[in-house]
Amino acid sequence: MSLLRCLLFSIPAITLATVILGIVEAVTWCFDRSGNWQDRLSRCWCRIVLSAGIIRVRTEGLGKIDPHGRYVFVANHSSYLDTPALLGQLPCHVRFFAYRRLFDIPFFGAHLKRAGHLPVDSSSARASFMSLAEGARLVAERGISVVLFPEGSRSPHGLREFREGAAYIAIKAGVPAVPIGIVGMRELMPVGSLHIRSGSVQIRIGDPIPTSELKAGDRATLTRRLHGEVARLMAGGSSPQGDFPGANKGADPQPVVHSGGPEGHGMDRP
Repeated sequence: MSLLRCLLFSIPAITLATVILGIVEAVTWCFDRSGNWQDRLSRCWCRIVLSAGIIRVRTEGLGKIDPHGRYVFVANHSSYLDTPALLGQLPCHVRFFAYRRLFDIPFFGAHLKRAGHLPVDSSSARASFMSLAEGARLVAERGISVVLFPEGSRSPHGLREFREGAAYIAIKAGVPAVPIGIVGMRELMPVGSLHIRSGSVQIRIGDPIPTSELKAGDRATLTRRLHGEVARLMAGGSSPQGDFPGANKGADPQPVVHSGGPEGHGMDRP
């Protein structure tokens, strides 16, 4: 029954909304190049996607976020639906990093450019590092926030080690890093499936971690702390400030920091 609903209702509704909002976005781009309209339409599309899937999202900790502030949001990643869930709930102007090759896809790439999302060139470690440095500059100068998934790809279970790119951007831009735990999305649209199941999801926002006094060499320590905070939030615990708390028992027993340096950006991989 769930699969039938997905095929006959959810997917057609999402497809129709994508076409209509895509046309509206193209029209608004003619008279508004700021990206503000694109941001509103993207949020609208995200809410439609979740509504079409009959997915209810409850967010905890929104009061910790200044709608006019700048942040690097760091979340666990288990489903394609993580992105619309976050974009539809976070109150500030949010952008995502996307692989540069996605910007070459007709229509979709045009949307990424118009909405102001940030390209990452992963062809080499140096190119990836330069992309992150440019991203940090844009966060600092344009007054926007960014979301990264430091696991690097969707995880079928548990919480994998974090790459250092998110910590690098937060430190370089001098903005707080905010841990986020997304709970329940993996069961609704797991890795390897396009079947959207109905259900409830929780987004738990932790305390912003200041980075103004940190240096680039502190990125591994910050990454470990973020991993521990996200694991704690996923398990339903609070997210106290202070020294890095060890990873929660529910996390996978493996290193929490990817040793590849800041070029390990933590981008989403299909």
